[in-house]
Amino acid sequence: MQQVAKKNSFFKTVKKHWMLLLMLLPATLYVIIFSYIPMTGIVLAFKNYQYAGGIYNSPWNGLANFKALLISGKLGMVTRNTLLYNIAFIALGVVFEMGGAILLNEIVSRKFKKISQSLMFLPYFISWVVAGAIMYNIFNYEKGVFNHILTMLGAQPFDLYNTAKAWPIVLIFLKLWKSTGYGSVVYLAAITGMDQEMFEAASIDGANAWQKIRYITIPSLIPTMMVMVLLAIGNIFRGDFGLFYQTVKSSAILTPVTDVIDTYVFRLLITDGNIGVSAAAGLYQSVLCFITIMVCNGLVKKVNPDYALY
Repeated sequence: MQQVAKKNSFFKTVKKHWMLLLMLLPATLYVIIFSYIPMTGIVLAFKNYQYAGGIYNSPWNGLANFKALLISGKLGMVTRNTLLYNIAFIALGVVFEMGGAILLNEIVSRKFKKISQSLMFLPYFISWVVAGAIMYNIFNYEKGVFNHILTMLGAQPFDLYNTAKAWPIVLIFLKLWKSTGYGSVVYLAAITGMDQEMFEAASIDGANAWQKIRYITIPSLIPTMMVMVLLAIGNIFRGDFGLFYQTVKSSAILTPVTDVIDTYVFRLLITDGNIGVSAAAGLYQSVLCFITIMVCNGLVKKVNPDYALY
């Protein structure tokens, strides 16, 4: 009886909200077609892929692809690089994005505020291909603008593309340069939606601009920050392929400090043509991301359920 009642209730809900459900249908189909159906391709991680057999008719080989992945000796290195870079991106990104939003909000001149926001947002629209080309023309050892200036000043030219230890700083700077403006928009929207009476009351009590930022703005931004951090943590084992490939190119000297899981998978597929091992590496990456977001969300839910994603 309960099952029949639930079924009737379901059909009543569909009948009542059929127009809303119809509007939802395109998005649902999009997710199913482009997100869920391609997930069946993970079987490649457990197969010896053959072009004649395709994805589903190639012979199974168990965990051989994962074994080859471990034997390669590079899995630990690329996992470490991906994790450490993303920790730096998330931590510094929160500081710069939130700080940028607060500074923009404090600008009094409306015209200057719009110009500043546009300049901050502009790098987001520049592709990594263009950014990599600009960077190469600036820092090229023989013909770069930077080394040309150093030579004119009597200093020794700096070979950036053969100096591995400089690249962690370079990559972190480029990531912040490109994403800070876009990320600050979310925090700026949260600041705009705050109750302005709190700021007015603080002004009446004699609070200065810094005190209002410290005791009102920043605490009010914590829920937004937690959501943004949790969303970023869900991709903590995914590198920005454009950043790590287009700016570094294929330099073997820089690989130990710039290679991440995404570029490693790309090389396995394109250079080595090993579809099964590259699929295994992709599955390994996805599982790590899933476990990380589940654990982090669970911890946040225990500390403060209001800040959890679900």
